[in-house]
Order: sequence, then structure tokens, then C-alpha cells
Amino acid sequence: MELSAEDSLRLNVLLANAAAIRVDEGQMTVRGLSRDGQESLIQLNPNCRADQYIRRVRELLSSVVLGSPGGYPVFLKRWTRMGQTAGARLADLLRLGEPEAVVAVCGSPELTDELAELAWWAMPDAGNARRMLAHPAVAGGSMGPVLAEFLVEFLPFEEEPRAIVESVRLLLQPGLIDETTRQAIWKRGRAKGVFRIGFLLSTPDDLPECRPPHPSLEGCRDRLEALAGADNRVAAHLLRLLEGPGQTFLEAFGGAMKRPSDQDSYVALLEAGERYHAPVQRLKAECLSAEELERAVDEVLFGDPARHPDLQQVLQEVPEQEGRLRAMMFLAHVGEPQVRLIFARTDAVGTVLRKKLEPLAGPVQRQIDVMLG
Repeated sequence: MELSAEDSLRLNVLLANAAAIRVDEGQMTVRGLSRDGQESLIQLNPNCRADQYIRRVRELLSSVVLGSPGGYPVFLKRWTRMGQTAGARLADLLRLGEPEAVVAVCGSPELTDELAELAWWAMPDAGNARRMLAHPAVAGGSMGPVLAEFLVEFLPFEEEPRAIVESVRLLLQPGLIDETTRQAIWKRGRAKGVFRIGFLLSTPDDLPECRPPHPSLEGCRDRLEALAGADNRVAAHLLRLLEGPGQTFLEAFGGAMKRPSDQDSYVALLEAGERYHAPVQRLKAECLSAEELERAVDEVLFGDPARHPDLQQVLQEVPEQEGRLRAMMFLAHVGEPQVRLIFARTDAVGTVLRKKLEPLAGPVQRQIDVMLG
């Protein structure tokens, strides 16, 4: 069964002028957006079952746009959500009326600010907003604030914890939200720690509600700064943690660990910690529990001073900070390996997950208390 003659004619006219096309299966309509921002609407007149007719419509769109007699399913197999589309075809994909094609465009490394505007008209949802804000050209272009405003308004309704983490991380890119909005998102983390993970990933040294420096820093700042100036990374990182922003990071990290939402967001939290402490990570072997990690820190890092002269140098120059130095080296190696066995045995979320994670969260919080106390 072919399309009705009237629909076929109107669709061809639409294709001649449209830069993007949207098909509404429920309303049986096809909308087009021209490059000058003018919208056109076609009310379809099906002559067979609605799903069959919509398939015919998309086959026509694909045949005209891509020159494929097989229609859109041939190309559907080649589209991915990982940005594997050819730059030359991006504009064409937006004229197919196929949601998966729009997703492919949003994830393409060749996405431009102009194409982002068309893609957003074609399929405005939170997933596409995140995909497009991941592109610097879009985040820094005219569409950046538009997409950011949508994500801010949608955040209270977002149900997936990992999506919340990613939304917040992307919103914190320069120039997308104002300070009032930034503070409001941070405050939501008091009740739901997942909101703060994006901050820890994106702006670890510029968190809201900054704490004062640790009281002990006043007595050892000059010695630590001298070591850090001589390229001692252990001293530089200890200095970083004892400063106000470092104390704020540790407090926020511990708070988020106490209120896990699900496994994915918890792994994102651990990733934030690993990134932050990367300059002083030394252990090569993975530790699969907090107990293993504590032993490794004592035996490998502090048990053989000759292997880690910069660590030994800090111990000699600021011996009063040994407890915090040990805590720092423990926290620097907390990561996904310590939860691997736990997650292999459970798919729990929320309160139940918190209990399952206590063997790691408890020791981590004790070390954070050492750093803050």
C-alpha cells in the first residue's frame, strides 16, 4: 500500500524546505522546521493501519533524503548513541523523522551549535540535552544556556541517579548557570547526596559553602609550601587537603558516601575521589577491601621509606601530620576495586545498599574524620 497521493505530494514539498523533521505517531502529524525558523505541519491521512502508514512515511523520507530504496531500517542499524556518525550526514539525519537518528546527531563529535538547535527542536529531552552539552562547541554556543535551563528545570523530576550526576556535572561548565542556581543545586545535596557528586567531578576545588583551612595548617604551612615548591607531590597534595577547598571536598565526599542512591552513582563518586587524589596514588596492586587497603598503605607505603622518598621527606619535615598523611594515602587509593565484590553479590539501592557498603564507607569516614579533626 502506497502513501495517499496528497500526503506524498505534501511530504515532498516539506522535504524541499525543511532542515529538520519531526513525526508524531500519536497525532499522525509530520512537522518541518525550515532554516529560517518557520514551522510547517502536515496532518496525515492514512489509508491503512497507523503503524504501517508511519513506516511508509519514514521510508519516503529516507528514500528522498538518503537515496536508500530500502528505507530507514538499513541506516538504523548503523546509527549508535556513541557518536559514530559521519559529519557529512548529520544534517540529513535530522530530516528523517526518526528519534534514533536525532540521538546519533546529538552524540556526534561533529555536532555544531547550529545543528544542535535543529536537533533540540526535533527531539527536546533530557538525554539529548546532556549529550549536546558534552560538546564544548555547544556548551559555549548560543544553545548552551537553552539546554542548561531545561536541565535545571527537569532536575527535580529526574529519577535516575547517574543522570542527575551527569546533569549537574554538565551544568557546572563555565557560563551555563548563575551563582544562585549553583547554590540551589548544591543545597539539594543536603537531603540527596547524589546532587553533590557532579560538583565533586566538575569543580572539586571550587565547591559552595567552603570550610576554613584546617587549624593545624597554620603551624606547618611554610614547611609544606617549601616542599611543594621543590616538586614534592605528597606535600603539595597534603597542603591542598588542609586548605579550605580541600576540607570542603572531604566533607562533601563523606556526606555523599553516607547516602548512596544506586551502584552507578556510587561508582561515579569513587571516580571523583580517584581523580582528586591522582597525584599521590602509588599502589599498583588492587585492594579489594578496606582491610586490604589499610594493610597495603602501612606495609607498602609506610613500611619501606626508601621506595617513597617524597613521602618520607614529608614525614621528616612535618611529623605532627603523620596521622593525616596516612589518612590521605588511604583515601587516595579508595576506588571501584573495593566495591567490586559487594556489587557482584547485590543489586540493592538506597538504605539496603548503604548497609551493604558499610565495610568500605565506615573506614573511609574514619579517615575523613582524621583529615577534618
